[in-house]
Parts: sequence; C-alpha cells; structure tokens
Amino acid sequence: MKYSLALQEDTMSAIAGIINFNKEQINSDFSRNMMKSLEKFPANDIRVFQKDNVFLGCHAQWITPESIGEPLPFYDSVRQCVITADAIIDNREEIFEKLNIDKDKRKTMPDSQLILLTYYKWREECPKHLVGDFAFMIWDEREQKLFGARDFSGTRTLYYYQDFLQFTFCTVIQPFLSLPYFKKELNEQWLAEFLAISGVVDVVDTTITPYKGINQLPPSHSITIKDGRKTLTRYCQLHSNNQLQLKSSQEYIEAFQEVFKEAIKSRVRTHRGVGAHLSGGLDSGTVVSFAAKVLQEEKKQLHTYSYIPPKEFVDFTPKSRIANESPYINSTIQHVEGLNHHYLDFPDKNPFLDIDDFLETLEMPFKFFENSIWLKGIFETAQQENSAILLNGGRGNLTISWGPALEYYALLLKRFKWVQLHKELQQYSKNIKVKKSKIFPYIYKLAFPKLNELSPSIHSYQSHQLINPTFADKTHVYERLKEHGMSERSTKLPNIFEEKRRHFNELFHWNATNTLGTKLSLRYAVWKRDPTNDLRVIKFCLSVPEDQYVKNGYDRALIRTATNGYLPDKVRLNQHYRGVQGVDWVHRMIPTWNSFIEELEAMSNDTGIFEYLNEEAVRNSISTVKEGPEVKNAVNPDYRIAIRSLIVYRFIKKNF
Repeated sequence: MKYSLALQEDTMSAIAGIINFNKEQINSDFSRNMMKSLEKFPANDIRVFQKDNVFLGCHAQWITPESIGEPLPFYDSVRQCVITADAIIDNREEIFEKLNIDKDKRKTMPDSQLILLTYYKWREECPKHLVGDFAFMIWDEREQKLFGARDFSGTRTLYYYQDFLQFTFCTVIQPFLSLPYFKKELNEQWLAEFLAISGVVDVVDTTITPYKGINQLPPSHSITIKDGRKTLTRYCQLHSNNQLQLKSSQEYIEAFQEVFKEAIKSRVRTHRGVGAHLSGGLDSGTVVSFAAKVLQEEKKQLHTYSYIPPKEFVDFTPKSRIANESPYINSTIQHVEGLNHHYLDFPDKNPFLDIDDFLETLEMPFKFFENSIWLKGIFETAQQENSAILLNGGRGNLTISWGPALEYYALLLKRFKWVQLHKELQQYSKNIKVKKSKIFPYIYKLAFPKLNELSPSIHSYQSHQLINPTFADKTHVYERLKEHGMSERSTKLPNIFEEKRRHFNELFHWNATNTLGTKLSLRYAVWKRDPTNDLRVIKFCLSVPEDQYVKNGYDRALIRTATNGYLPDKVRLNQHYRGVQGVDWVHRMIPTWNSFIEELEAMSNDTGIFEYLNEEAVRNSISTVKEGPEVKNAVNPDYRIAIRSLIVYRFIKKNF
C-alpha cells in the first residue's frame, strides 16, 4: 500500500518508520498519527510506503535541483529495497565514477537513489563512501533487514524506539509521543549530564534523549535491525596521524584553496537562493568570500546576514572583545563582490519570551539562550528571501582557522627549537604590540603545565554547579563525564592539542548544535550547511603540519595567507579583537525582568524541582537577579544559572 500528498512549499525532509518484528501488518492508525505529527512542517511532497510489517514515510525535501519531484520513500521493485532519506550528498561525482554511472543519468539522479546504489555496491560499508549531511533508512525486503546511518558529525538527527514487538524511528521526537505503545518518562541520566556540564555541550552520551526509551543514532554510526536484534557500528573515526608533506607553504595554500572551493561548490547546490551568516571574523568571512565567487559564476547573489546588538546597548566587554562587529563586517562587505547584505538587530526580540518556542522546536532543554533570538531570526529572514541554504563557518576554529600561537610556541620550547622560537616570538610580539617579556612566562607555563598547579595566578573558570549533588551521586554523572575527558573540577591549563584530538574522536561536541540546525531547518525550510565541517576539509586540515598553522608571528596562519585577496587585511590580519555574541541578552530582557523574577520565585516554591537542581545555587542566583537587570552581568554565572534552571523547569513541567 502506498499513497502520497503533494503540497506547494519548499521544505526539509523528516523521515519516519515502523518495523513489526512479529510480521503483523502495521496498524494504519500508528503510521497516520506519526505522519500527522509532522504536519506542522511545510513540505513539497508527503509520501508513505506501507507493506505488510513495514511502514516508511517522508516529509520530502526539495532543496537541490535533483530533488525536485523526488519520490521518497523510493521503492526499487527489482532489488526489493526501499529507502527514506533526509540527505544531501556532496561527493556525487566521486561516487558516480566509483559506480560507473552513465553520464546522462548523473544530473537528474536524486541523492536518495544514489545512496541506495552505494548500498547495493558496498552493503553496510556504504556510509564510509558518503560525504555530506544525511540520515537515511533502507528496508531490504529480501534480507528482512533495516539498515541506516547518520553522517559523521550528526548534522541530521535520527531518533528511534525499540521494544520486543517493533522498531520505530523518526527525525524528530514528537511522533513517538503519538504512539500508544510508548510511555512518556523522563530520562534522568540525560538530565544529569545536561545539568552537570557547565558549558554549551548538552550531554556526552549521544545515544540518549530526555525521554527514557527514545534513543538517538550517534554521529558516525550506522544501525542494523535484523531478526529483532539491533547492531550499532561506528564507521568513521578521524585521526591526525597522516601528515601531508608538500614542498612549500604555497603548495599548502593552493591545496587548501582547492579542497575548500570543492566544499563550497557542494554546499551551494540548490534551485533556490543561498544565504550565509557573516560576522567580522575569519571563519564566516572565508566562507562568504569563497561562496560569493562560486555563485557569481552561476549569476547568483549571496544573501548575507549579520547580527548586531540594538543601538542603545552599551558594550561592557573587555577591549579585546567587541559585541558589535559591524566595522569588520563592513570591511568584508566592501571587499567581496556579489553580496546582498542585511544587518539584523531584532530590536523587539527577547530570549525570555522565546523560551517556550525553543523548547517546542528543540524538544529538549537548551543552553544557548543568549543567542536564541538571532539564531532563529536569521533562519526566518533567510526563509523570507527564499533561500534554501544557509552557510556558516561553525567548525572553523578547529579546521580552517586552526593555529594557536602561544601553545605552538610552547611546543617549540619543549622541543628545544630555540632559534625558531626566538624568530617567531620576535615577530609575534611585533604583530600584537606586546613585549616578549610579558608573553614568555605564559608560554613557559603552557610548556610545563605542572607549574600551573603551583601558581595562584592562573585559575580555570569554575562555575557554580546547577545539579543537585545527591542527584549527581545517584547517577554517577561526574564519573561519566570524566570517561569522556570532561572535568568540571580541573585546575590545570588544558592541552589544546590534546583537546583537538579528543574533539574529533568524541561524538558529543556538535550534538546540540546539529539538533538545533536540523529542527530549525525543518521549521523554516532552510538547510544549515557548514563548509568548514566538510569531511574532506577536516581530513585535509588534520593532515597539515602544525608549522603551517603558526608562521611569521601569526596565529591561524594558513587561513590568513589563503584568503589573501579574498578578504580585506583589516579582517584577514586582525590579531587584536574578537567578536563576542549574545552579551546583550540581559539588556533585551529588561522589559520582562520582573516577570522573570516572578517565575523564578514560583519555581523555587515548587520544591520537587530540587530533586534535580542544586537548591542552594538556584536560590543564590535568584537573590542575585533580584538586585536588578545589570547588563554587565550577562556573563555572571548566577544569571546563567537562573535562566538555565528556568528552562529546565519549564521543560519538565510541560512534558512530565
């Protein structure tokens, strides 16, 4: 049984499915309810495949030219396989060549059918050959096997629920709640990790969600369901062991430009418009400058969106940090041709008023409340301009613009490379206009970190703990965090090279960001795409020797040199100032500050929440915010605890 319903709006895809292990026919109410839960998202085409004990569905995407009219789910009656997919594949030409696909079929073949062909060729090894953003499921009728995968960094979400009778999956969580066989229950392990981590990471266990029983396929993993048994397999691991050896710095620059241009070309493939985040920094500027050149060849403009604080906001940040990056943004706009630029300050937006909206969109608590209004606002603006793609440079700090100068100099010191260190330090001192005598003691401590343990002058940031200590002990959460190299109690300076290695081995770093990206894309029909996160770009950057990243007294040296001509020198060579976003959140909340305090006090009277939250920390934070909306306290840990605790409280009250 198959049916479809076509609508008239462009959208992203959400996939869903149920497999009954007892071979009984799928209850049509179950499949109908799951698809009905997706109706809040716009769609080009809504279809389902339902046969015997199998149901697959798709809220279809028409983002790329090849996706127009794409049938999803797609059933291959010859090989008896059906696929549903939420995917854009970027290395199409490479796969076409490997599979010897006829050239006349390449331009029109949708990505979902290309994935299916890779499955026929490589079976469960097929995700290893795919570059792009994807989550897909294939039902192999002959083998009675369900197989699927999520891309290496988990750019698209994929949730599932399994009991002894069936396996259910979906891009979002809400459809599970429509099923009578799912019992809604809070996952305390997820909540413990969320509360114990003071940074922006949500949880370290990428298999769990806030709902007990609803799991998530981790990034870099495939899943196989056969005879009722589930197998998860990690198919991608990134290492920096294979060093690229080229003859000169110029060759590294040219090699970088080649791989990055290819990543850009892959990510602007759409029959609609292309937009991009643009800050005053190197990462977004590099993405925009390369993308503008590619789009000019297609006679397209690049729509760029820059967030700036409201006019009346007074920047309280240190001299080296700037909340309003417009001087640097202006410099990029004037230098790069082919841009249609928009400054967005969202004067009437307030993160306090957006909490419920974000909880509904994300289906879980969140930590990025400072940036919520502009993250959503840029998606809304891109949608209004009919952009299907929204470029960003989110992963750039660890890929294209890697290159920490002081840490690299510490390596030179440890390796007794005195001549090279002296030369570099001389130039670095000149570039940043700081005396070597002030720089060297810090380099020395980085080189010999045990000295830091004895030094009272360096302290790692220690936030107040939001989690109830008893709840933390009950869930063994700090032990779990430590297993993933995360310690909330360390007083040592971090080894940034070790942190980088861990970053590409651990799976949790981008989970919250990609959950946000997937769910905003579904809501606004705009796919967030990050060329700095392209698998080919990452592998290249990991292979580049460290001495190419710090050179001639410049940190982030490779990208600074590679963007010569692409970016203005004001941006390209800037080593003095860094943008800081979201520090205007307290300023924005001033009109609703009393309502904020009233709700916090009501929460504090609901003592059941302190089973999870640290009562002392929460009550202290409420006392602090009651003193008034001090704008400079946007970085105060008490202010953050107050609003984070309120977000968690609202989520629990609404859903459990």
